[in-house]
Amino acid sequence: MIRCVYQNIRTLVMLGGLFFLIPVSGKENPGGVYHALDSVKKNNRSKTHSYTDSADYFVTINRIFVLGNRLTRESIILRELSLKTGDSILNRDLPRILEKDENKLFNLHLFNAVEIRPLELQPEKVDLLVEVNERWFTFPVPIFQLSDRNFNEWWENYNHDFNRVNYGLKLYQYNMRGRNETMIFTAQFGYVRSFELMYRIPYFDKRQKQGLIFRTDYVDAKNVAYRTDDHKLTFLETDKVLRNTRGLELTYTYRNSFYNHHQLGYSFRRTSISDSLYASNPDYLGTENKLQKFDVLSYEFISDHRDVIAYPLSGYRFLFHLQKVGFAVSEDLEKLDAWVSYARYIEMKRNFFLSNFSFAYWSNKNDIPYFNFGVMGYNRVFVRGYEVNVVEGPMYILNKTTLKKRIFHRVYSMNGTRLKQFKHIPFSIFLKTYADFGYVKNYPVYTENEINTRLSNSLLAGTGAGIDIVSSYDIVLRFEYTLNNEGHAGFFFHIKKEF
Repeated sequence: MIRCVYQNIRTLVMLGGLFFLIPVSGKENPGGVYHALDSVKKNNRSKTHSYTDSADYFVTINRIFVLGNRLTRESIILRELSLKTGDSILNRDLPRILEKDENKLFNLHLFNAVEIRPLELQPEKVDLLVEVNERWFTFPVPIFQLSDRNFNEWWENYNHDFNRVNYGLKLYQYNMRGRNETMIFTAQFGYVRSFELMYRIPYFDKRQKQGLIFRTDYVDAKNVAYRTDDHKLTFLETDKVLRNTRGLELTYTYRNSFYNHHQLGYSFRRTSISDSLYASNPDYLGTENKLQKFDVLSYEFISDHRDVIAYPLSGYRFLFHLQKVGFAVSEDLEKLDAWVSYARYIEMKRNFFLSNFSFAYWSNKNDIPYFNFGVMGYNRVFVRGYEVNVVEGPMYILNKTTLKKRIFHRVYSMNGTRLKQFKHIPFSIFLKTYADFGYVKNYPVYTENEINTRLSNSLLAGTGAGIDIVSSYDIVLRFEYTLNNEGHAGFFFHIKKEF
């Protein structure tokens, strides 16, 4: 099921390399306020909060004021603060705690900038002033999307054919009702016709710990990968619908602390295929099957301590996912899947940063339909240098390491605009080097028939160098040149962060 359920997994990782020191150009860390790649800098304020004293003593939080939240409810902001009115804390610990609280507020993806300042009233009493600059929350985004897994596969394997394009509209509505609720609606046409609705409620209880996520989708595909040949997908394309998939999902979320999240989900999937797709691969949904129905019960735990989620430079993130496919409706597919990932980000001296990501996937079934194969090669789950390949198997591991240096950072002020949400545009450039490795255990059906064996059951590795360009609203552009362990080298382009 991983080709459908597992497509949105995030991962990466391994080995680092040496990097040459590069002089900084531009205006590094201008101004003060909390530093994030997507934040706004203000002049004449220091990066470190100024409320310190040579002698240690306790201070009491008197009042907390929130400014700049035109839409966001104050309760959503106060939920992220470690300190409450009446709390006492050592004066020397206050700057560190306020900086962490700024991180938590920024990672809500509701604000371009966040600053928390202590206002001294008496030697042992302070007020806290929380200033935020809200983002723009409504984004109607045109869809002009490749029907292939990534840009590099479309460019190399399919001769950058613009007929292989999906189009439509995707509407993002963030911070609905000022409660950090999110609605995403998708209407897509072209090779793959898709309609999807997702609504996320982060909190529905007074203690702001419990939430819900509802999702439903309907997908018609006229262009379907029906088999894998030498670790490259082979497509069947017609004017009629080859595959129809419908899904319904409800997830209960529980956030018992600032950094730990639990999710318990139940979903149902129904997939049917045409006669022509069945004739091309009779085992696509299982022998003599043109219809597949199953449900999934899943549990996920996330412990997220990254500084800035959009492009982390320090902290760590741990994820564990376990799912039973065929929980109550198991006539067509039944298996147990699990995956785990761990990412670590280390900020070093002189604007150097080291990051590492490890990922492992396991399934208890080897004899499943082609459509449900576990696969390394979708989204960000791949060894760099093998972007144009897929490697299928019931078990695999992946590790990525990147060493980068920030060579440019500046915040540009757009003084002519009336929209505060776009008045300040941060822009950063990183040079990097990296090394990845992975291993995929092959499916018995491939081993017995001696197909798709070139990359499985052996070490995959890739290394290279590149440039990351980072800007506001989570924009990350990656340009990479990679050499893999088969001796093949190439230039690759990606959107979004590595892991």
